[in-house]
Amino acid sequence: MKFCTFETKEGFICSGWVEGDQIADMNQASKGLLPDNMLDFLKEYERHMEVVKSISRDREEKEGRYPIEDVTLKAPLPNPTSLRDFYAFEEHVKTARGRRGLDVVPEWYEIPVFYFSNHLAIVGPGESVVKPEECKWLDYELEIACVIGREGRNIRAEEAEEYIFGYCIMNDWSARDLQRKEMKVGLGPAKGKDFATSLGPYIVTKDELEPFRMENRFDLDMIARVNGKELSRGNLKDIYYSFPQMIERASRDVTLYPGDVIGSGTVGSGCILELGTDVHRWLEPGDEVELEITGLGKLRNTIAERGE
Repeated sequence: MKFCTFETKEGFICSGWVEGDQIADMNQASKGLLPDNMLDFLKEYERHMEVVKSISRDREEKEGRYPIEDVTLKAPLPNPTSLRDFYAFEEHVKTARGRRGLDVVPEWYEIPVFYFSNHLAIVGPGESVVKPEECKWLDYELEIACVIGREGRNIRAEEAEEYIFGYCIMNDWSARDLQRKEMKVGLGPAKGKDFATSLGPYIVTKDELEPFRMENRFDLDMIARVNGKELSRGNLKDIYYSFPQMIERASRDVTLYPGDVIGSGTVGSGCILELGTDVHRWLEPGDEVELEITGLGKLRNTIAERGE
């Protein structure tokens, strides 16, 4: 199933799921049995999913349904409890570091590493991403994220699938010049990432991706376009560290909670930093960036100046 958060014509923010050409408001369609937001839904998602399945089987029920064209999709999980972004594609690591004259450090092959990003700066589909005032080198990053649906600590990779609710497209926007400067100090990326992360357009439940499974990975094409021109193309099956491995690392000696988001890191060729500015300049206000991943849909955002 595809879950989403949306805004009605009347300005109400609701959460629900897709039913054909309609979206069901989970709170209205369940007559109050389900919460009115995705985060609360995830906190007891296994019990809540039984209610969803029961409602979805009743094809005659029309209460709480909206035509998709009558609503505006927002970030499917506007308020994740945390946002960890990993560095899990070897091609991206090799190319990005190589452009700076650096080799891949041996430790990268020993442990999956991540940083915490700003979980309160989430941007949804169709929304503008404001270019930081001091940034000259604005970049997109083509990623996939998993959404945690069950609390757990010291989760083994072999059991990690049980803790995943679903997946969505993620754009880890980067102010490369700010990032490069502050990371010379030995911390970061901090302000290089602090301003925005896009999620959407839906959270697709993990069962929907089973037809694409390749052992503990998925065969999903990943594409990025800027102003309609394809710049990046990769595949999730080429990831070096799987999501179960990332979850095992993230949960070591700490508790993961429903609503935590875990990003994959950038797929190979999935950003301008890798491609080089001879292929495409850094992003400017007015540019439209579209990310597309098999089974997850398309996530579009437009770059805006501060104050627009």
